[in-house]
Amino acid sequence: MQQRSVLVVLFDGVQSLDVTGPMEVFAGASRFPEASYGLRTASLDGAPVRSSCGLTLIPDGSLADAATPHTLLVPGGQGTRAPAPALIDWLRANGPRPDRLVSVCSGALLLAAAGQLDGHRVTTHWNVCDHLARTYPAVEVDPEPIFVRDGRLATSAGVTAGIDLALALVEEDHGRDMALTVARHLVVFLRRPGNQSQFSAQLTAQTARREPLREVQHWITEHPGADLTVESLAARARLSPRHFARAFQAETGMTPGRYVDRVRLEQARRLLEDTTDGVAQIARACGYGTPEAMRRAFVKALGTAPAEYRRRFSPRPAAASPGRPGTTGYLTH
Repeated sequence: MQQRSVLVVLFDGVQSLDVTGPMEVFAGASRFPEASYGLRTASLDGAPVRSSCGLTLIPDGSLADAATPHTLLVPGGQGTRAPAPALIDWLRANGPRPDRLVSVCSGALLLAAAGQLDGHRVTTHWNVCDHLARTYPAVEVDPEPIFVRDGRLATSAGVTAGIDLALALVEEDHGRDMALTVARHLVVFLRRPGNQSQFSAQLTAQTARREPLREVQHWITEHPGADLTVESLAARARLSPRHFARAFQAETGMTPGRYVDRVRLEQARRLLEDTTDGVAQIARACGYGTPEAMRRAFVKALGTAPAEYRRRFSPRPAAASPGRPGTTGYLTH
């Protein structure tokens, strides 16, 4: 069995969860005989670094002495704001060598500064997406997904999205059952597709300033299966349809129709993940009316049909064989 080596870059101001989250995923997978990840950390000079929360991390060695890994992982954190030039130089020289180049959160800024993201589609923490796009125009920044794969390059959004990305890499290397078992052990769900938005509709849209519009936003969220046409919502806000549509977009940054679409999609996904309700029942509850209408919405937004989405992202019962992926034997190791 070939071991996949993983080298995690450390620097002062690193976000500790960007380091430990993915490492726990790879370490968890390595508990099984059919998977092996060799984990190492390295700083520029091999000296300890202080994370953004004040935690001191002691690396295994220096970047200069590190062998080329299978997967090079660059975490984010406050230290990406003014990185050491020597770190950027090292990434520029060594970034092209690994089979996989991975960034978590604002670690994408370091890779971009080293020229490793030019011509690639990437994502990062929502708070630095605009900065990344403005500073490095050769990089195609997608602020929506929680992680993006583009060839050998993999980038993720903030903090916990690094765990999602690491689970996706384990699934790619060793299959869904192993990734699902690791996810269960970490008490997270192997359910978030990479193209899932970093935000819910309520977070993506701004909260309206005027009370009638805020009440409409809450009504939409709590009643996705109701009549949510512009005319109906305008009547609830006591505005004309035209005035309502203009005011809603001006105050939330999103048209009423787009907001409704996002709320309904989120609710449908949640029901597929957390319940055993049939697709037709969920379609009615979420305002789609028919399973076909819901299928079209899922394919357009997520690239997959509802039944396939449920198969991939709904938790499944563990297998009975002890000590194998998908079993509770993992917890005893």
